[in-house]
Amino acid sequence: MTEHEHPARRVSARISAISESATLAVDSKAKALKAEGRPVIGFGAGEPDFPTPEYIVEAAVQACREPRFHRYTPAGGLPELKEAIAAKTLRDSGLRVDPAQILITNGGKQAIYESFATLLDPGDEVIVIAPYWTTYPESIKLAGGVPVYVTTDESTGYLASVDQLEAARTERTKVLLFVSPSNPTGAVYPRARVEEIGRWALEYGLWVLTDEIYEHLVYGDAEFTSMPVLVPELADRTLVVNGVAKTYAMTGWRVGWTIGPKDVIKAASNLQSHATSNVANVSQVAALAAVSGDLAAVAEMRQAFDRRRSTMVRMLNEIPGVVCPEPKGAFYAYPSVKGLLGKEIRGRRPSTSAELAGLILDEAEVALVPGEAFGTPGYFRLSYALGDADLVEGVDRVAKLLNEAV
Repeated sequence: MTEHEHPARRVSARISAISESATLAVDSKAKALKAEGRPVIGFGAGEPDFPTPEYIVEAAVQACREPRFHRYTPAGGLPELKEAIAAKTLRDSGLRVDPAQILITNGGKQAIYESFATLLDPGDEVIVIAPYWTTYPESIKLAGGVPVYVTTDESTGYLASVDQLEAARTERTKVLLFVSPSNPTGAVYPRARVEEIGRWALEYGLWVLTDEIYEHLVYGDAEFTSMPVLVPELADRTLVVNGVAKTYAMTGWRVGWTIGPKDVIKAASNLQSHATSNVANVSQVAALAAVSGDLAAVAEMRQAFDRRRSTMVRMLNEIPGVVCPEPKGAFYAYPSVKGLLGKEIRGRRPSTSAELAGLILDEAEVALVPGEAFGTPGYFRLSYALGDADLVEGVDRVAKLLNEAV
């Protein structure tokens, strides 16, 4: 740095404003402590603990040997993968789309960022229901938009009402971000509420970005429904984001997609042609095998997650000061710990959920993500996508520590 260079100018204001992914940061810290030999149990990462199914891996192995996959392919995705995703979407949600309405992306995160970058002009507002996944606000802000938060809590099972959404709408509102099943809360919107919200968005000419990546992970009597299927007139103003990561235990393969009107998808494809070009072909072929196959692998995972969900919710609700609604989907519990804040635990008196999470990591060697990361302080997010024994041991350690609160 020269003597005249201001330190703040080394990184642009736009990028300086982005914070690190809190969930990945907690996961990294837990892994670092484990590498030091500490018996840390991590509830931070949102990824299945199952390996990718063997038939998918085998398809990727074969693709590695095929010279045509050693070359550039269309920036927007392999044509055969788009065809398969169109068929899978009709099968799974009832939404009929043309392959030209599909853009294959480097995971769901790129799908979300490119969607916002394509829709938003500076100052356009996006209604975001909190608690929210950490990446959403950062993608909106990076694209020049303004997130406007509608906060929900445990009293409604973390579901937003149309009245709340309408109270947040202004003349600058362009997009509603809708997520069901939800990360981080596990909330699943009932069919009637999804349709009601869709009709409201249609009435005011809003766009909807709906993230459906947890579509297959619903439990009990909960039902996944797709907004553009329930409100077909909204389809021309809806972008659907999805991917193979959660359904097929493929988080590291980095394949997602956006479905939307052809003009928007073409514009987003133009952006991707400069940003990254095509998604790695081997990953695309693996995704082709995944979406073309049956749903046996996810059915097996869902059974395990359902069992772990019941165990975790029961154990959390047995801790005095903790209130945990039953999650209906995804693989997260989102308990309120507001009843523990300000109490003394091992000589410390944490006043925020972030401080309490730090205390739990130090004293119980359990890593979890505080609600500050999701826009609602006073809560924790715990993933139950980890082995049964670790889950019980981890929550038991937390319970023993928190039971000392006075």
